[in-house]
This record gives sequence, structure tokens and C-alpha cells, in this order.
Amino acid sequence: MSHLQTTWLMAGGILALLVLASVLGAWLKLKVADGNPHSLIDSLNIRIRAWWAMTIAIGLALLVGRVGVLILFAFVSFTALREFLTVAPTRRGDHQALVMAFFIVLPFQYFLVGVEWYGMYSVFIPVYAFLFLPILSAVKSDARNFLERTGTIQWALMITVFCISHIPALLNLRIPGYDGRNVFLIVFLVLIIQSGDIFHHVCSRYFGRHQIAPQVSPNKTAEGFVGGTASAVVLGMLLSWMTPFSVTEAALVSLACTLMGFFGGLALSAMKRDRGVRDWGIMAEGYGMLDRVATVCVVAPVYFHIVRHWWSA
Repeated sequence: MSHLQTTWLMAGGILALLVLASVLGAWLKLKVADGNPHSLIDSLNIRIRAWWAMTIAIGLALLVGRVGVLILFAFVSFTALREFLTVAPTRRGDHQALVMAFFIVLPFQYFLVGVEWYGMYSVFIPVYAFLFLPILSAVKSDARNFLERTGTIQWALMITVFCISHIPALLNLRIPGYDGRNVFLIVFLVLIIQSGDIFHHVCSRYFGRHQIAPQVSPNKTAEGFVGGTASAVVLGMLLSWMTPFSVTEAALVSLACTLMGFFGGLALSAMKRDRGVRDWGIMAEGYGMLDRVATVCVVAPVYFHIVRHWWSA
């Protein structure tokens, strides 16, 4: 198919799925829940509305072009970083480090992605920011909980800026025979991860019996893990036409991403439990930006390097 045909097919398919999901969610709320609160149905409808918002935001960014995609994910990183650090054990001595993180490190990371300087944006945060930011806190002579404070800031930058920035970085890859279609790599990633989340959630609620880490995330079960992973892999195979992957390759990539998303999301849940919060923030309907994109965050760099190593020229 041509680039234009692929674009229209993808857009039409996503729109049809969203409409179908919305109708199903409304029917379940009316017929099964009888209009009353229902934890599973209400959670499903919240996720569907989040899909709508995410689809519209990404669609508008794509209309603007590459710069629009960079601005969108820089905004996502800024909001998620703010949510992460809101519950962090920071002190006055961390003020300069926090200012640097928000207004120097974050925009410079996206600038590096924008100019396609892979050698620098792949190490800027995990090497230079990792070493320099604790120094800013140390010169303030406040050693109380220093390791916990600096470690939290470093993890916040890694998750919300470094990891998320690998999503627009997918546009930088040069894949033979795939010119001008890199945006479909982003769409594929988001669809696989978000649908995997929903399948995990639904399978756990209906079939879940064996909790994987009850003290960290009691809603994650072995049955949900198997059902969600299998469903996401099947979806990846069905969507292979929009990628440079064969059907088998799409299945393997989807499996790797889903596994990383599930267990990476578990690690982020442990961080929330450590801070004594249920959600990272409150933007809409009790959830924050980081709650919405947490799984995509931890998968993005893994997915980027899989594609870069095996398919990029």
C-alpha cells in the first residue's frame, strides 16, 4: 500500500475501534451496571475516554508535523515529571537541581532528539544529568536523606524525560523501504501497549485468581498477565502491515514490549506504594498524566532500540 493508503486505513481503523469501544462501554454501563457505579465498567470507560484524548492529541501533533510531535511529548514529559516530583522527598537544598531538571535538562533532551544527535541524547540524562544534578544539591550542604532525594530526582528524569523522549526519537530512524512512515511506529507502540493494558485489566477482573505482587499491585494477576499478553501479541500480528516487521517479527516485538510494559508498570506501582499514593496526580477523573503513560514510558526505549538495532540502516 502507498503511504496515503496506509494512513487512511490506519486512521479509519482506529476511529472504528474507538467508536465500537465507546458504544460497548455505554451499553455495559446502561444494561449491566444499570447506570450505577461499577468498578470494572467505570474503569473501562475511563480508559476508553483516555484513548480518545490520546488519539486526538497525537493526531493534532501529526498534522503540525515533526515539531508538533516533539512539543506534544515534551509537554507530556513536563507534566509527568511534575507529578513524579510532587510526591518526592525533596528539600530546599534541591531547588537548583529541580530548576535544572525542568528548564534545562528536559528541553535540552528534546532539542537533542530534534537535531537527531543520537550519540548525545542516548547518554545525556543517564550520564551527565545523573552525575551533575546531585552536585547541585550537595553544594547546598543539606545531607539529610541525600541519597533518597537525589535518587528520586534521577529516577524521575529517567522515567518521565529520557524514556518518553524515545517516542518522538522513532521519527529519526532510517529504515530501508520505510521512508516517510516512521509515524506508524509510534502508532503501533501506543496501540499495542494501551490495548495490552486494557486486556490485562479486564482479564484480571474476570478471570484473575493468582496475584503476582499483591503488596505492590493487587489487581495484577497471572491470568490477566497471560490473557493480556496473548491478546496484545495477536493484535500486533494483525497490525504488522503498518510496520517494517513481518507477522512473526511483529508478534515477537509485541511480546517483548508487552512483557516490559507489564513488569515495568509493576516497578512504577512499587514506587507509588513507597510514596504512599494511589495515583501519581490528578488531571482528569482521578488520574494523572503519568498514570496514563506509565507503561508506554518504560517500553519506549526498549522498543526504540529493538527497531534501531534490527531494522534501521
